Amino acid sequence: MTKRQFQIPWITVLLIGINLIIYGLEMLQGGSENNRVAIRFGAQYLPLVMKGEFWRVFTAMFLHFGWNHLASNMISLLVIGQIVELYFGRIRFLLLYLISGIGGNLLSLFMDMGSADPGISAGASGAIFGIMASFVIFALDSHMRKAFPLPRVLLGLLLSLAPGFYSTGIDLYAHLGGFFVGLVVAFLLKLTLPRRQVRFEE
Repeated sequence: MTKRQFQIPWITVLLIGINLIIYGLEMLQGGSENNRVAIRFGAQYLPLVMKGEFWRVFTAMFLHFGWNHLASNMISLLVIGQIVELYFGRIRFLLLYLISGIGGNLLSLFMDMGSADPGISAGASGAIFGIMASFVIFALDSHMRKAFPLPRVLLGLLLSLAPGFYSTGIDLYAHLGGFFVGLVVAFLLKLTLPRRQVRFEE
């Protein structure tokens, strides 16, 4: 249903593969839900970041706590990622994913500064909400709004964000940060696209 021939979303596949491999390594080293393992592999933890381990803001987006956490994120990445990658192209899509993930982790880190007991955080959801923000761009595009009507897009986003408001195990700020950073980055990337781009039809 696009005016381009089907293309394998290689970056989406690569990102899923990296997450699966790292998850497997976590399991081999003591379990993905083991906090010591998570810290060793690069999970985000405010006291360590404040000591100079800034790279955790990046590495944390490739770690997950448990199979359910990994599976839900990877299914979302597969479904959403291939659409967004087709629209933006591989390099732009990768930039959107990584910048959104870092943006989400930075907001989460900032909010942790007001906590007496900051938690350990990890997961790809900030990056995924960043690429999901592209759907708002699609809904505002005259060539794509039929396939991505704004009310449906906004409802989907609200339903995706909702669990973060009532579940203590979900990093809402990583989701919100990833989304808003992704929305800005997606808009800027759209300006760099050639006139001939992907169009989706109903």
